[in-house]
Amino acid sequence: MPNSENPDSLITRMQAASGDLGTLAVKRMEVFPWYRELSADQRAWVAVVAQAGIGAFMGWYSDWAKSSDASVPKLTADVFGAAPRELASVISLEQTVELVRTTIEAVESQLDTFLENEDLAHARIATLQYSREVAFSAAEVYARAAEARGAWDARLEALILDALIRSDVDSEILSRIAALGWSQDRPALVLAGSPPASDNQESLSVMRRAARSHSLDLLTGIHGPVMLVIIGGAGLDPHSSHRLMTPYFGAGPVIVTESVTGLAELGVAARTCVSGVAAAGAWPHAPRPVFAWELLAERALMGEAIARQEIIENIFGPLDRDPNLRDTAESYLENGQSLEATARSLFVHANTVRYRIKGIAGLTGYDLTDSRDAFTVRLALILGRINYVR
Repeated sequence: MPNSENPDSLITRMQAASGDLGTLAVKRMEVFPWYRELSADQRAWVAVVAQAGIGAFMGWYSDWAKSSDASVPKLTADVFGAAPRELASVISLEQTVELVRTTIEAVESQLDTFLENEDLAHARIATLQYSREVAFSAAEVYARAAEARGAWDARLEALILDALIRSDVDSEILSRIAALGWSQDRPALVLAGSPPASDNQESLSVMRRAARSHSLDLLTGIHGPVMLVIIGGAGLDPHSSHRLMTPYFGAGPVIVTESVTGLAELGVAARTCVSGVAAAGAWPHAPRPVFAWELLAERALMGEAIARQEIIENIFGPLDRDPNLRDTAESYLENGQSLEATARSLFVHANTVRYRIKGIAGLTGYDLTDSRDAFTVRLALILGRINYVR
C-alpha cells in the first residue's frame, strides 16, 4: 500500500507511545461490566493481551504499508499467546472481540498524532482490516481451547470413572472431580450400557449437549465394552432424567441406579451398573432402561458380592426372623404358588396364606404372586440357607 512517509519511522513513534496506548485501551474497557468483575490478576492479563495486540498491530501495519498491492498480510504474532490458557475460560469469545475492538479504537483515536492527514484514511482502513484479522484469530484460539479442554475433560472423566469402578478414590480423584465442576453433595444417577455403534466421541458430544440443555451435569466415558454415564446437577429428576440419556446408548439393555449422593455411593452404583449390563442378558425381555435392583437375582447368580449381600440382608433376613412368613414363602413357592396346596401343607386356612403373602410383600417389597418377584425370593431363600449353613 503506497504511503507518503517511511512506515518504519511511523512505527518507531507508535512504539514509543505504546505504553500510553495500552493504558488508554484498558481505561476504555472499564465501561464493560464483565471487565469490572475480573480479579486483579485477570485484569493484568487483559492488559497484557491489549499491549500484545498493539504491538502486533505495529508489525502488521508495517507489512501492510510496505505491500505493493491490496493484499492483507497474515498476523505475524499470536496476539493471545502472552495470556495463560485459563484466561479463555474466564473471558468469552464475545468479550474478547470487545477487548480487541476497544484496543484498536484506542489506537485509532490517536492516529492523528502519528500521521499526516493524507495517511489517516489509509491507516483507518488498516485498523479495520486488522480488527477483522484479530477477530478471526480469536475465534481460532477459542476453538483450539475448546477442543483441548474437551479432550482434557474427557481424559479426566475416564480417570474418574475408572477410579470409581475400582473403588480407588483418593485426594487426587477428588481434586479432578472438583476441576470438572462436579458437586459431590447433590444426588446423581448412574447409567450403563453398550456404547453407540457409530462414532463414540461424536455420540458422547451429542449426549453432553443434551445434558446441558436440560441443566444436567454429566460424567461419561467408555470402560471396556460398557459406556458409563453419571448425571446430576440442578435439572436432575430421579424419576425421568435417565430416560433422556437412554437413547444415546447403543443397542441392548441400559442399567440405571436409584439416586445416590457422595463418591462412596457413586462408586458402588457404578460397579453395580457395570455388573448389571452383563446380568441383563439373563432377562431377555428386560425393559430399557431397567433399574439395577430389578436385576438383583441375576446379579447375585453372577456372583456379585453386593447383590448377594443385599438379597440376603433385605429378603432372607427379614423372613428368617419371622418363621411363619418364612415357612409360608417356602411352601408357597414349592407348591407352584398354589394357595390351597400351601394351606394344606401348613395346616392353615387359605385366607391365612393370602394374609401372610401380603405380609411378605410388605416386609420385603416382593410379591410372591408375581413370577419375577417369586424367582428373586426363591433365590434369596436358597442363598440365605447356604450362607446360614456356612
